[in-house]
Amino acid sequence: MKTRLKVGLIGLGRLGRLYAQFLSGRVGSIRLTAVADTDRAAVGRVSEEFGVDRLHFDAYSLLADPEVDAVVITTPTSTHREYSVASLERGKPTFCEKPPALSLAECEEMKQAATRTGEFLNIGFMRRFDPAYAAGMARLKDGGIGEALLFKSSSRDPYPPSLEYADPRHSGGMIADMGIHDFDLAGWFMGKVESVHSTAVTICAKELATVGDFDNAVVTLRFMSGALGVVDLSRTGIYGYDIATEILGSKGTLRMGYLRETAIDVMTKNSIAHDTVPYFMERFEKAYVAQLDDFGKKVLAGQPPSITIDDGIRALQVSLAATKSAYENRTIKVSDVVAGTEVRGSSPKSHSATS
Repeated sequence: MKTRLKVGLIGLGRLGRLYAQFLSGRVGSIRLTAVADTDRAAVGRVSEEFGVDRLHFDAYSLLADPEVDAVVITTPTSTHREYSVASLERGKPTFCEKPPALSLAECEEMKQAATRTGEFLNIGFMRRFDPAYAAGMARLKDGGIGEALLFKSSSRDPYPPSLEYADPRHSGGMIADMGIHDFDLAGWFMGKVESVHSTAVTICAKELATVGDFDNAVVTLRFMSGALGVVDLSRTGIYGYDIATEILGSKGTLRMGYLRETAIDVMTKNSIAHDTVPYFMERFEKAYVAQLDDFGKKVLAGQPPSITIDDGIRALQVSLAATKSAYENRTIKVSDVVAGTEVRGSSPKSHSATS
């Protein structure tokens, strides 16, 4: 049996380059064999830095490469469905970054392709592989905090992304692109979400309004179990990259996440200060590596994926319901959001702090 999976990586943007770094030497079950991107300069940089010699400037060229056993997709969300289906149809076990697609209809195409071909399709939700979140799930399962009653989660980026990235036509928008991690955790820890109500604004990074996106949002959730939840999202958390989750139980509470990057406090007169986590690359480095290693090991062992397209569909459905709620300013039942449901409304209006 093979001990390492030969993987081709499609997409060498911000996240793709990070994946190239991990796959080229940090993931024991995988050997990065080939890369592809339409940006020739990016391909050249990754080749030089990580020693990859099978270079492609088109996704389909990489998919046809006989030296590629499996595929990792880190392209814009708007391309996930196309490349995932093409990879599966060529008999390649496939890892696709979140969100799985922009719509439930596209996700269904991906699911049908995986079923039709019998191929492995893994969706990337790396927070499940973070040591804190994994430990939290173990404590919840062993009954350590009793019945889960309230889910609270924060995702705050220190600065907004480029307008090209933020454009909902490519990313799905802030609530789907950022919040899908929190909605995945909500379902993982608490079970199925029944309904959501969102409030979202473009209050600080007003340039985001030009592409129809938000910079801050609060989403309340009601679970089928009767439990409650709240998720706050921000692209203007200037103090650092702040990811935290809390679960209030009938017998105790779990708190997962941290803000301080380095274990040092600077104490001066009337002040105690410490640094903060810079961004997602530093905060979830171990989780990304563990997630990719899990992908490689599961493919090599012939086992099913840890996170399936059905997991991706459930999280995306909540994300789309929350986005719809933000535009329509009303509570949305998650089950009412189905393939073909109109989600986007008019562009969000900018708000000043005094309005």
